[in-house]
Amino acid sequence: MQAQAGGDLSTRETERLIASDKVESTPVRRPHGDRIGTIQRVMIDKRTGRVGYAVMTFGGFLGIGEDYYALPWSMLTYNEALDAYELDITEDQLRGAPAHDRGERFDWDDRQWARQVHDYYRVPPYWM
Repeated sequence: MQAQAGGDLSTRETERLIASDKVESTPVRRPHGDRIGTIQRVMIDKRTGRVGYAVMTFGGFLGIGEDYYALPWSMLTYNEALDAYELDITEDQLRGAPAHDRGERFDWDDRQWARQVHDYYRVPPYWM
């Protein structure tokens, strides 16, 4: 595979693309700027290449008591002014959302759970 002229394989961000390792640790904020949480990882469908979820941490202190929230990727918008992903959700909506404890084992392939998450946020599933 040949690289295009002027390209650099170490590039982590362009105007349209961002490397997954740069997305991790990016803040998630409300439209007015309040910090909600941090993206811990991005879950990508291996077969379709679609981004399914951003896994966000919320709550806790210094990593203790944090919960993990699988946010459908379609809910997030990158806001250059905030240098963060924007999520328009209330505190009550977030606290009522499906979440998992930091050390909890979890089956990401469980479609029943996935449908509950997408139904909760009222967005179509990424696989459709």
